[in-house]
Amino acid sequence: MEPTRTPTGARRARLAQALRLETTSGVLLLVAAAAALVWANSPWRESYASLMELRVGPAALHLDLSVAAWAADGLLAVFFYVVGVELKHEIVAGSLRDPRRAAVPVLAAIGGMALPAVVYVGIVLAAGDPAALSGWAIPAATDIAFALAVLAIFGRGLPIGLRTFLLTLAVVDDLLAIVVIAVFYTATVQLFALLGAALAVTAFALLVRSRFDSPWVLIPIGLVAWWLMHESGVHATIAGVLLGATVPAERLYGEREPRTHQHEAAVRPWSTAIALPVFAFCSAGVSIAGGGGLAELAAQPVLLAVAAGLVVGKLLGVLGVTALVTRLTPLRLPDGIGIRDLLPVALLTGIGFTVSLLITELSFDDAGRTDAAKLAVLVGSGIAALLAAPLLRWDARRARSADENRDGVPDARQARIGD
Repeated sequence: MEPTRTPTGARRARLAQALRLETTSGVLLLVAAAAALVWANSPWRESYASLMELRVGPAALHLDLSVAAWAADGLLAVFFYVVGVELKHEIVAGSLRDPRRAAVPVLAAIGGMALPAVVYVGIVLAAGDPAALSGWAIPAATDIAFALAVLAIFGRGLPIGLRTFLLTLAVVDDLLAIVVIAVFYTATVQLFALLGAALAVTAFALLVRSRFDSPWVLIPIGLVAWWLMHESGVHATIAGVLLGATVPAERLYGEREPRTHQHEAAVRPWSTAIALPVFAFCSAGVSIAGGGGLAELAAQPVLLAVAAGLVVGKLLGVLGVTALVTRLTPLRLPDGIGIRDLLPVALLTGIGFTVSLLITELSFDDAGRTDAAKLAVLVGSGIAALLAAPLLRWDARRARSADENRDGVPDARQARIGD
């Protein structure tokens, strides 16, 4: 018999369930970003800047960081932990388990990272700003939460396989973005601290597979791993991914569900309600009213380069690679999905937001390029979402053929998004 929940317990369960919804995450991100933009361009904009520069934390541990740095290095590690857990589950038991099934979205993700980088590099070089080349990875990232939220709202009625395709693509995109951050945005590495972080992650991995996987034990070890990673010079959010990737994706000791599901259910509400909105609030506050205003930001080549990379580069990369692969190789899209569906999906991958804003923070030392790139991320992501939304509705209303993926076999019946 199921235990009877108290009214308070039932409300908490409903709140936790709401915070696990993709639409909730997207709405909270939008609200946080809008609040930051309004405050940063209000008569009280100096107080916003002062708050972001306020330093808190123990100096003895080298953690006297600004509020903005705590949001990027600390809170965002919670989001990357969820990403690590999702990656582990998809690789072991999900859409990345079967290489043939995963091949098309994986290749599409690679194309969706390479083409935006090429567009970015081409524009900044043509504009005569080689110093801005360090931001080449900004338009290469896709925001999983935001992209899936737009698909959930406007893609109702489309085959559920389209969500799986987008999720697989976005997860691989995030994995590649993590590799890019670790390799290209790490200046110096303290080997002893990095070794200590590796030992802490190993201890976490052993405990999370044991019967003693209590959060009271795992959280302190995770914090130590995060701190040592921060000390090593590698971006601290990498610790979140590594810790999440150690969570077992199979049922252990007679448990009813895999521990990846348990950890995702426990941590995602915190990521959705706190980590992502606070990071968005701290990163999206671009001041257009101060200084030279919008004209000064528009004069920065990175603004056009990032926006074009997100909208045009992602579209050409994802759609172009998928079309080539499915026409020139035996690989095919999943049942019920055709190239026509990839137009709005390719636009959805242009919603960079969270990871793009993080890479922006790591790319430039000057405020001018940083603010221009942040504004471009917001504008480019917004354009991509606005273009994708009506295309998703149009696609959902069109009749579908019996063999949409053109593999010569009639498509199996599928559930629909929103059912």
